[in-house]
Amino acid sequence: MDLHKSLLAAALLLSPALAFAHPGHDHSGLLSGFAHPLFGLDHLLAMLAVGLWAAQQQGEARWVLPLTFVITMLFGGLFGFTGIDLPLMETSIAGSVLALGLLVALAVRPALPVAMGLTALFALSHGVAHGLELPELTSPWSYAAGFVATTAALHGTGYAVARNLPRAAAPLVRLAGLASALSGAWLLAA
Repeated sequence: MDLHKSLLAAALLLSPALAFAHPGHDHSGLLSGFAHPLFGLDHLLAMLAVGLWAAQQQGEARWVLPLTFVITMLFGGLFGFTGIDLPLMETSIAGSVLALGLLVALAVRPALPVAMGLTALFALSHGVAHGLELPELTSPWSYAAGFVATTAALHGTGYAVARNLPRAAAPLVRLAGLASALSGAWLLAA
């Protein structure tokens, strides 16, 4: 991958103009689940950042962090399906975008239990939000399958982009983290 392609990939990751709020969900369950993480800037940036952050880690943290996010998010989704809400949920989601962005921008490599704890904390609020937004007349299981698949794909995309950048373009990962952090700060202020 040359520098031109790397810059294009970074621009695509940093410019989800249509991905603000959660519009356009249909009532098919699976498709609604697929769409939810993609069409919310907060969810999209956080999930890409998890993949970017995982790529900056060493050893088993590279796969444990995305897996921790997906599993915890699924449990949060189940809570949301039952109507359990978290206090300051939207604030914590925006805060997760800020925090994950900073973790990527600074290339933080904490001990695995600390990294897993942070990842789980961030994932819980995203999962509850997904669960609470279950469309009417939709199977919660197909909806959950959709948001889990999209989340895993976004983690994989962030990971693959970060791991396949040429050495000269590696700072783009940190810039993407900074852009995510700034977006998180903007979301918190909005």
